[in-house]
Amino acid sequence: MADAAKLARARNAFERKAWTEACALFEVAEGESPLAPDDLERFATAAYLTERDELSETLRERAHHALLGRGDLEGGARSAFWLAFGLQQRGAHAPAAGWLARAERILDQAEHDSVVRGYLLIASAIRHTIRGDAAAGHDAFTRAAEIATRFADRDLAALACHGRGRALIYLGRLSDGAALLDEAMAAVLAGDVSPVLTGDIYCSVLEACQETFDLRRAYEWTMSLARWCASQPDLVRYRGECLLYRAEIMQLRGQWSAAAQDARLACDALTSRPAAGAAFYRLGEIHRMRGEFTDAEAAYTRANEGGRRPQPGLSLLRLAQGHIESAAASIRGVLADVRSRPSRARALAAAVEILIAARDTSGARSAATELGEIARASGASLLSAASAHAMGAVLLAEGDAEAASVALRQAWEMWRDLEMPYEEAHTCLLIAAICERRADADGRRLELDRAQQLFDRLQTESGGVRMAAAPEHAARRAAGTLSERELQVLQLLAAGNTNREIGEALFISERTVARHVSNIFDKLAVSTRAGATACAYQRNLISPRSSTQDYPIRDRNHFG
Repeated sequence: MADAAKLARARNAFERKAWTEACALFEVAEGESPLAPDDLERFATAAYLTERDELSETLRERAHHALLGRGDLEGGARSAFWLAFGLQQRGAHAPAAGWLARAERILDQAEHDSVVRGYLLIASAIRHTIRGDAAAGHDAFTRAAEIATRFADRDLAALACHGRGRALIYLGRLSDGAALLDEAMAAVLAGDVSPVLTGDIYCSVLEACQETFDLRRAYEWTMSLARWCASQPDLVRYRGECLLYRAEIMQLRGQWSAAAQDARLACDALTSRPAAGAAFYRLGEIHRMRGEFTDAEAAYTRANEGGRRPQPGLSLLRLAQGHIESAAASIRGVLADVRSRPSRARALAAAVEILIAARDTSGARSAATELGEIARASGASLLSAASAHAMGAVLLAEGDAEAASVALRQAWEMWRDLEMPYEEAHTCLLIAAICERRADADGRRLELDRAQQLFDRLQTESGGVRMAAAPEHAARRAAGTLSERELQVLQLLAAGNTNREIGEALFISERTVARHVSNIFDKLAVSTRAGATACAYQRNLISPRSSTQDYPIRDRNHFG
């Protein structure tokens, strides 16, 4: 056996969660004499958490054979399960299935009750749930929970509890499911769960929060995961997922610099991992919101290469670039293909904006109506806000300013409660358009001022939206630097016209229009058409629009 003092130091490092140190010390001890199965499993866990997957799997196999050699069939089955767990995490599903079958056979051979059967039920429950049979999954998770209680196994109890929660969510019992997720997380926070399962449960619960648009829980558990990762400087596994989840939360809350930094780090940490595509998509979304279209396009391409279809972000990018017909064709294709409720909700919100821009008001209304149905079924505040904004935009496009005002005021209140400044600002711009239709100059000014303040806050945090808070002398300077033709283009742009429509109205080519738009962006220090519109009205650079041109927003962000 290995030297007792060296083993003691290795075990101490393991208990302190100093994973790299533990690996090094176990390796030293292993160099002197073979490790016992318990230490092989500790070494394998430390290797797994530092993403030395091949080493971890080799150690698990050795522990498995050593335990069987001792006649410890239950221990051999347990090590086979954990080996399968690690293989599944890196996408090696066929070998994982083989090891799970071996564990089952060993337990059948042992012919006695075992807590390991509960873990095998977890694997079965996950398969049922993923394949769409959430009821069978819930039943298997429940039986696993009963075994956990019988054997007083905290890891199994937490796994089964969180699994039941996710299955109930898939069955439409959202509040019951969320309560079980909270219960599982209480066990995690109490330190009752081993490190490997702690990270796995964190990520699974956050995935559930994304699926249900539960922003409050997502924020709380994301920050908790970040603290857990920070407490273990050597931890490699789960750190990339933590960065990815945090990037989305920071993006939604308007903290774009922090979001971009986390997204880039997540892209690096998740290279060659299944979640890499999601990381690049998140980075693309942040670039798009900031008006960095070339970078957004590159990130979306990387997302697609990583297995994440870059929608609806890519359709919204085409809209922001003025390619409205392309954006409309793209989002219609997305709606034809997407069926899962979370993905469809995001696509529907984007479709409303794009189809209004494409003058397909009936299509936009259909999308807004379906989004409203999903929002009511889910009860999620985030979806309710998106639904109210979408219907308000449709009503405004249809000419019903009074009904639009009611819906948009509701959306504004919800965005404000959710602390989502970018979405709140764009809702303010739509309300300003309603005020203008009513000839309410004071109301329009207040809404534009509020939008300006929100954009200024985003500028402070990210520098991405460059809508300068302009005193009167700056407004005069900006007006003086725009040519007469650029002012004409700006007025048509603010009225919601595409580059092609502007060109037709002014009898100039679409390429010339694009050059004028670029010059306007530079002179007004903005990066988007929405920014130019708000800046123009704030500074009184253009005359009021006609009553048929009441939709100023062309490139707003969406919540997903």
